[in-house]
Amino acid sequence: MNQDIERVLYTEQELAHTVRYLGQQISTDYRDKNLLLVSVLKGAVVFMTDLMRAITIPCVIDFMAVSSYSGTKSRGEVQILKDLGMSLEGYDVLIVEDILDSGRTLHYLMGVLAQRRPKSISICTLFDKPDARVEPVHADYVGMIVPNEFIVGYGLDYNEKYRNLPYIGILKPEIYGG
Repeated sequence: MNQDIERVLYTEQELAHTVRYLGQQISTDYRDKNLLLVSVLKGAVVFMTDLMRAITIPCVIDFMAVSSYSGTKSRGEVQILKDLGMSLEGYDVLIVEDILDSGRTLHYLMGVLAQRRPKSISICTLFDKPDARVEPVHADYVGMIVPNEFIVGYGLDYNEKYRNLPYIGILKPEIYGG
């Protein structure tokens, strides 16, 4: 698996430091609020797990599964594969996403979740890839800016592989036909 990685972009230690920093920020900003973390499966589950442990205030979690990609290409449409199991009313929702690239998924989710009347909705993304943005989506909490390259690891995948890498690596183009 490691032979498929062109180079390591962020180490396990750099990721841990960034997640702790985001957890501190969120804990401060939401200290008097009713925080609900909504993880976007599957990619954000690793980040969500570490982030919620770095948050020092009470919070509730739930999960959504959405799909907008096939391999390395966005299909341009978003499908909800698994919806939330609870009402958003009375909660300050923080969508936890692994990567914000085109913005299509988060733009769609923001619209869907806003109709469910939460107190507020914000976005926390571990990685922001602004050069790939198609929709005007802005994250309130950003861990790291990444280049417009195909990254894997720490939950991010290519065809369901590489999620278990403890670091973020740039996948060799010959692996995905890039």
